[in-house]
Amino acid sequence: MARLAQTAGLTDVQQEILSTVRDFVDKEIIPVATELEHRDEYPQAIVDGLKELGLFGLMIPEEYGGLGESLLTYALCVEEIARGWMSVSGIINTHFIVAYMLKQHGTQEQKDHFLPRMAAGDIRGAFSMSEPALGSDVSAITSKAVKDGDEYVLNGQKMWLTNGGTSSLVAVLVRSDEGHPEGSAPHKSMTTFLVEKEPGFGEVRPGLTIPGKIDKMGYKGVDTTELIMDGLRIPANRVLGGTTGRGFYQMMDGVEVGRVNVAARGCGVAQRAFELGVQYAQQRHTFGKPIAQHQAIQFKLAEMATKVEAAHAMMVNAARKKDSGERNDLEAGMAKYLASEYCKEVVEDSFRIHGGYGFSKEYEIERLYREAPMLLIGEGTAEIQKMIIGRRLLEEYRLQG
Repeated sequence: MARLAQTAGLTDVQQEILSTVRDFVDKEIIPVATELEHRDEYPQAIVDGLKELGLFGLMIPEEYGGLGESLLTYALCVEEIARGWMSVSGIINTHFIVAYMLKQHGTQEQKDHFLPRMAAGDIRGAFSMSEPALGSDVSAITSKAVKDGDEYVLNGQKMWLTNGGTSSLVAVLVRSDEGHPEGSAPHKSMTTFLVEKEPGFGEVRPGLTIPGKIDKMGYKGVDTTELIMDGLRIPANRVLGGTTGRGFYQMMDGVEVGRVNVAARGCGVAQRAFELGVQYAQQRHTFGKPIAQHQAIQFKLAEMATKVEAAHAMMVNAARKKDSGERNDLEAGMAKYLASEYCKEVVEDSFRIHGGYGFSKEYEIERLYREAPMLLIGEGTAEIQKMIIGRRLLEEYRLQG
C-alpha cells in the first residue's frame, strides 16, 4: 500500500534504503512467512538476505563497517520488515539493541572487537534482563556476579531471550554488589556483561546453558529461550563500559530505543492487517455486493486506517527526537503504548472483516491475530509505559511555588 504511513522529509538515501527493504519484504518474506511460521522454522534464508542488504549494521557507524544511519531510518526499516513477518523484525531488533549499547557505552576495545563483526552480521546479538520470577520489576534481579581475580563468576537464570539460541553475543544484566554496600539503591548494583557463546542449544560454553526454545502462541520462527548460568566465568574486560554498577542505566538506554522499534513493529503489523482487510472487503460479496460497500465495513476501514496513521506519526516523532540528541523517553513510551494497542485493535478489526475465514490457518490474518499480543508485553507492558508517561508529564508540568 502506498497511501498510508508515509514519512515526510526523508533524504534520497533513506528513500532508496526503504524502497530496497520494501521490495525484499514483498518478494522474499510475505510469500513464505505464514508457512515458516506454522512450522516454527527459523527463517535462515531471509536472515541471510538481510545480512547481504547490510541491515545488521544499519545504525553501526561507518568506521566499524556499518551504514551509520539514523534511528528513524532503522525504525522505518523495522516497520517494513514487521509488515512482512514480525518475527524477522525481532531478530533484527535484539541485535540492534546490543550494537547500540556497545556503541554508546562500550570501551574502545569492546567496540573494536565486536562492532565490525556485528555490522557484517557475523556476530548476532541478544540481550537479557528478565528472570522467571520478576516480570517488569528489574530491581528484583537475583542473578549475581562475584569477582574472582581477573574474572567474574556468574550464577542465575534468565528468561525471554529473543535470539537466545542463534546469537553469539548476549548482553546480560546481573547484580554485582562489588563497591555497592548492602542497602544501596538496587539499580546502582547492576552490571551488564558481554557474554560470548556458540550458537545453538544445550551447554554453549562452560557454565552457560540454553535449554531450548520456548513454545509460544505466536512470534514463532525466532528462538525465544531461557539462559542458565552456573559458575559462568567472564573476564573483567567484558563488563560493558569497563565499570560495574552502570548496567541498569545502559540497559534502560537500550530499551528506550528498543521501544521505538517495538512501536515500529506495531505499525508494520497494523499496516499489513489493514492491507489484508481492505483487500478482502473488496473480494468478499454478501447480499449481492462487495462487503466494502456496506457502511459498517467502511466505518471499520476508516477507523483502522486512522489508527495506522496515528501510530506511525508518533513512532516517527519518537525516533526523530532521539536522533536530535534529546531525551525521548516520554515520546518513546507514548509511541510504544499507542502503536501496540492500536495494532491489536486493527488486527482484530481485520479479523472480524474476514469473518469465519479469519479463523482458518489458510489466511494470513490468523497469524497476525496470534502475533499482535506479544507487542503488548515486549519492551514494557502498557502499564509500565503509562507509569513512564505519567512520571514524565508530572516532571514537565510540575507546579511552581
